[in-house]
Amino acid sequence: MPQSQLPPITTSIAPWLSVKGSAKAVAFYKQAFGAIETFHLEDPDGNVVAKLSVGGAEFWLGDESPEHGNFSPAALGGGSVRMVLTIADPDAMFAQAMAAGAVSVFPVGEDYGWRLGRLVDPFGHHWEIGRPL
Repeated sequence: MPQSQLPPITTSIAPWLSVKGSAKAVAFYKQAFGAIETFHLEDPDGNVVAKLSVGGAEFWLGDESPEHGNFSPAALGGGSVRMVLTIADPDAMFAQAMAAGAVSVFPVGEDYGWRLGRLVDPFGHHWEIGRPL
């Protein structure tokens, strides 16, 4: 396709989460956040690369690959990034994620001009779920 016929590209940043157990991670994010898959590749061993969308906010995930410098929080003993999920009803989303297997770091409350709670998912990634007041 000639360059002039390509659709316009919107600049975006989408994090890529490295996990141990990518197929289970996809299932968790679908249950916890209502994520939908917009891209899915699976190898014969069941390892998945997926692009997920939560209300239009996109992120990628795949199994860690230490040979490429991609480590999961489990391999590192913690993560270096926190995800911030801004959503209209953080209380409901937080409860849904907890029911799916997340663990509360601190419950939803009001501070610093936000209604916000923090949890860690079963793969070691920390999520702050909230909205500005």
